[in-house]
Amino acid sequence: QVQLVESGGGLVQPGGSLRLSCTASGSIFAINTMDWYRQALGKERELVALITSSGRTNYADSVKGRFTISRDNAKNTVYLQMNSLRPEDTAVYYCRADVATVPQRLDLFFQYWGQGTQVTVSS
Repeated sequence: QVQLVESGGGLVQPGGSLRLSCTASGSIFAINTMDWYRQALGKERELVALITSSGRTNYADSVKGRFTISRDNAKNTVYLQMNSLRPEDTAVYYCRADVATVPQRLDLFFQYWGQGTQVTVSS
């Protein structure tokens, strides 16, 4: 079994910064892509940023230049540094990872999600 646990959410004023962390634990033999998604109240879940195992990144247009995704493969951890936060960034943020759990099948990945962490941007 694999668990993803997020941390770092909270309340911040507009223009402020937060750093989210997500650590995967359990029966892990490899991790491919790791992502951050967010879901605002009454809206659909959307992809915020992704990072591949080789470090390639991609961002939603709404966060480009403000958010930075990174990962520490040795710690099975993905981070999301969020700067210049805006009220419209308020949402529950979820991490997701593609994890290989079978040692003989490092090409077979299963999707896992964290439980989410609330980010609220308000004065």
